[in-house]
Amino acid sequence: MASTATAPPAPSGIRRIVAASLIGTTIEWYDFFLYGTAAALVFNKLFFPTADPLTGTLIAFLTYAIGFLARPLGGVVFGHFGDKVGRKKLLVLSLVMMGGATFAMGLLPTHASIGVGAPILLTALRLVQGFALGGEWGGAVLIVSEHGGAEHRGFWASWPQSGAPGGNLLATGVLALLAAVQSDATFLAWGWRIPFLLSGVLVVVGLWIRLSVSESPVFLAAQAEAEAEAAKSGARQEKAPVVQVFRKDWRQVLTAIGTRFGENISYYILTSFLLVYVTTHLGLPKTTALNALLIGSAVHFVTIPAWGALSDRIGRRPVTLIGSVGMALWAFGFFALVDSKSFAVITAAVTAGLLLHGAMYGPQAAFVSEMFDTKVRYSGASMGSQLASIVAGALAPIIAVELLKDYGSSVPVSIYLSAAAVVTTLTVAFARETRGRDLSRPKAEARDQAQAVAGNGYAGRSTAAVSDSA
Repeated sequence: MASTATAPPAPSGIRRIVAASLIGTTIEWYDFFLYGTAAALVFNKLFFPTADPLTGTLIAFLTYAIGFLARPLGGVVFGHFGDKVGRKKLLVLSLVMMGGATFAMGLLPTHASIGVGAPILLTALRLVQGFALGGEWGGAVLIVSEHGGAEHRGFWASWPQSGAPGGNLLATGVLALLAAVQSDATFLAWGWRIPFLLSGVLVVVGLWIRLSVSESPVFLAAQAEAEAEAAKSGARQEKAPVVQVFRKDWRQVLTAIGTRFGENISYYILTSFLLVYVTTHLGLPKTTALNALLIGSAVHFVTIPAWGALSDRIGRRPVTLIGSVGMALWAFGFFALVDSKSFAVITAAVTAGLLLHGAMYGPQAAFVSEMFDTKVRYSGASMGSQLASIVAGALAPIIAVELLKDYGSSVPVSIYLSAAAVVTTLTVAFARETRGRDLSRPKAEARDQAQAVAGNGYAGRSTAAVSDSA
């Protein structure tokens, strides 16, 4: 039975839904990135003290990576229930888990106080963060994608993507402010706790906003249809969504992983690793890197939706390729500019890199959402996204620090970054366009619709789009 297409909400309605998703994702990414920034600046001293600063930082980044290991598990659990009971409930739960873990980090005793128990507690809370974030991304982008119509989906769905630089902007801004008004000794003694404790306030605000949005109409329609079919034919237990994804949609999962590979690695090298490189390798004050990231993240935040809007006009693939090809080349110029030790040049290098990252990241929400059918969309999008986080983002700062430690040069890091961008370029080059797909229709029906309307108006321009990667 064909699903009935759901009319998109009025502009005011979609704006409210986008705002709720953006604020929620910003808070969650604030919590997640705050750990990465603290790992580069203070955790190596407070929780993993060693004689060699780079070794301490490497250990801190290993616990940073542990959060990524929990993300696929979070994607499976949140994806399963998100496809069964709805997107909204799971988004509320992910926000509470993430905020609670981050707030608790601000209360932790350090290694000097309780010894080895301190890093163990920190690592456990990092696992909770990763689990929560594993379910956040899929739900946040889906609830927007499934509310909006096909014509502007890339634009609207890209706003939750802005939550990543928004959270990084917020985390970096708070840390930069504290660094400016506190001495290094004061910041190391207790000032670092303030941004973690602030998460408690942000979560209350985020919950108030997130609880006010409605459930996805596409999900509700699919759920009602499934219940009607079960009543007509006799109740039959369907396989878990994640099982269906790996049986029928494994190609789409691999495409999502490849699409995110270069994007994920580039982001963590341009942000978390940059802090290590500037402070430890170049010997510059941490404010230099923090302020450069602050400016770059602000530009990143406002330009991601522009890339999403462009993908509505020319397709998800062309925009993503602009970013991946550009990043493969920029990887070699980036560190050469950072090595100048000029704040203005470092800021320009970071901003240019984040602009290219945005071209990969902006269309990604719509691109991945359009790869899967409604019954498995939360599971499929979450698994593709979070498996990429293990092989890409989790290892990126660790590999980069190890390469710098072994070779004492940024050239191997540039090669690593460029190679990651090439992986995304090849994946997207061989993927099928998804722009314009009706998310209320199964992929097979979307293909038939595309063939029927080829050459006519917007739908005709999107023939390849609705063909999907089935």
